[in-house]
Amino acid sequence: MPQPTEITVHQFSRVLEVAFDDGARFQIPFELMRVYSPSAEVMGHGPGQETLQTGKREVQMLGLEPVGHYAVRPAFSDGHDSGLFTWDYLYRLGRDQAQLWADYEARLAAAGVTRDTPMPAPAAGCAHH
Repeated sequence: MPQPTEITVHQFSRVLEVAFDDGARFQIPFELMRVYSPSAEVMGHGPGQETLQTGKREVQMLGLEPVGHYAVRPAFSDGHDSGLFTWDYLYRLGRDQAQLWADYEARLAAAGVTRDTPMPAPAAGCAHH
C-alpha cells in the first residue's frame, strides 16, 4: 500500500492534500472526510448501521493528530474526533471521491434530505454522558 510523503491541511479551501510515494496526490474535502469518517459514530458497528451525516458542508478541521505510523485522527469543528484515517483509507477517499460523492448524494436523496440539512438530535437514551 502506498505511504504518504506529504500531508497538508488547507483551511481556506477546506481540503486535506495528501501525496503518496506512488506519485498519487489527492485533495480530499473535509466534508467528504467527515461524512465518510471510519468511526463507529458514522459507520456503526456493522453493515446497515451507518448514520447518514448531513450539515457538514462548512465543517473545519481543527487538528490532525498522527496515530503511530499508519493513520491520522482529525478533529473537526462539529466536535467529531473519533475517526482513525489509515493511509489505505485516505488513499481510497482520494482515489474514489467522485464515486463516494455520487453514493453520498444518492443516500441523501433516498433519505429526503440535502447536504445542508442539520443533523437530527440524538434519540432519547442515546445521548453521550
